[in-house]
Amino acid sequence: MFRRVAIIGGGAAASALLGELLERRLPGPLHLDWYTGGRSPVRGVAYSTRSDRHLLNVRAASMGMFAGRPGDFLDFMRRHDPAVAGTDFLPRRCYGDYLEAQMAQTLQQGKINGHDVHIIPEQVDAIVPERDHLTVLQGEESRQADAAVLAVGALPPQPLAGVSAAALASMRYVVDPWDLLNEVEPEREAPAKVVLIGLGLTAVDVLLELSARWPRTRFVAVSRHGALPEAHQHAASAPADDGTTLLEAMRDAPEIRRWLQLVREAIGGGNDWRTVIDSLRPHTPALWHELPLPQRERFLRHANWAWQCARHRMPPQVHEAISNLESDGRLQRRRGRLQSVDLVGDALQLTVRRAGVQHTLDADMVIQTAGLDTDIERTDHPLLRQLLLNRHITADPQGLGVMAAADGRLQHDHNHWPHLFAIGSLLRGTLWESTAMPEIRQQAHRLANQLLGEAPASR
Repeated sequence: MFRRVAIIGGGAAASALLGELLERRLPGPLHLDWYTGGRSPVRGVAYSTRSDRHLLNVRAASMGMFAGRPGDFLDFMRRHDPAVAGTDFLPRRCYGDYLEAQMAQTLQQGKINGHDVHIIPEQVDAIVPERDHLTVLQGEESRQADAAVLAVGALPPQPLAGVSAAALASMRYVVDPWDLLNEVEPEREAPAKVVLIGLGLTAVDVLLELSARWPRTRFVAVSRHGALPEAHQHAASAPADDGTTLLEAMRDAPEIRRWLQLVREAIGGGNDWRTVIDSLRPHTPALWHELPLPQRERFLRHANWAWQCARHRMPPQVHEAISNLESDGRLQRRRGRLQSVDLVGDALQLTVRRAGVQHTLDADMVIQTAGLDTDIERTDHPLLRQLLLNRHITADPQGLGVMAAADGRLQHDHNHWPHLFAIGSLLRGTLWESTAMPEIRQQAHRLANQLLGEAPASR
């Protein structure tokens, strides 16, 4: 059992783990150092938005913070508005409010249970793992811990390959769209034409907010396949069966081409495609684990885009808003691979390759909306750079975070640390689906059990 634990990160994953630890009654106290990274703890990037246009992509009934209480968020919202339904897709700012309220309650419960939490609103500079403890360095301070957990969330986005220094210096190329969306008092003039690179849920957030902020602006979104995320059904639905037949067939043949065939057959059997995809959700980490590395690479090259569109869906009202932008002529979608972005005169010029032919686009502003960055070999995150440089962690070969065991223990030199863990998006290479709250809370529950060893899980 680890008595002194350092938790690095201030977002929802760190909060869920902290909550799991503090709410447990144990024979002796826990000493937790929580490094929140300098920003408001709990909300992180995902739930810092204050816009009511940015909605959760999971229904309210499934967004509780704790594995044993998935309905907590719905209960919280109904105390403010009894009309809220479990099938609603609510604003993400409301979820941030819920997390803050839960964490305040959890910290108080931790005191009652005898635990000690030291909240440090700074970033960690380095971690030095040794045989039976770790040293956590922050500025000129150093603190020892029995175990440490990396819960750093989304990595700082890096400019895409082919973006010139002149384009970046022009301030017309936006690497992190949330810097733009979270401006309290926007100072930029409305551009006439904006090009988005990427068409996932980040692009949807950008389009929703900026189309309202800049009502005369036209948008062009470029991605490899030009496909938007699919929409959720208005009403929740359950699969016709528990998906066991499909799951067993997939496990018998861990090969992407065969899996696609099996999924098509399941959909062709009369099931709505959404219910088929959703039936696989609890089993995705095990299926990913069984895929050989060449098959994972094949999936990422050829099928990942379709999975992202089908798995990470938009609420119906968001889908309607984006469709209206298209029908009004304010949004155009284009297929192609970005080759370069450069400053030409007073505008940015993009070169996009499609079907072997290069095309150019001009824009007053380009916004990078390529989604979650998990490539730790390219990141400028100070702690991850230090851990990687000192060979304390190993990068996932496909750029999906870190190499780790299924229980979150980080790999180094083909071994796994007994006391250095990760939770959340850094585990995409190990678990694949590792970013949504239903998965995060399960990880937090299991990791808390592991950190506490044989300690009882009573609350």
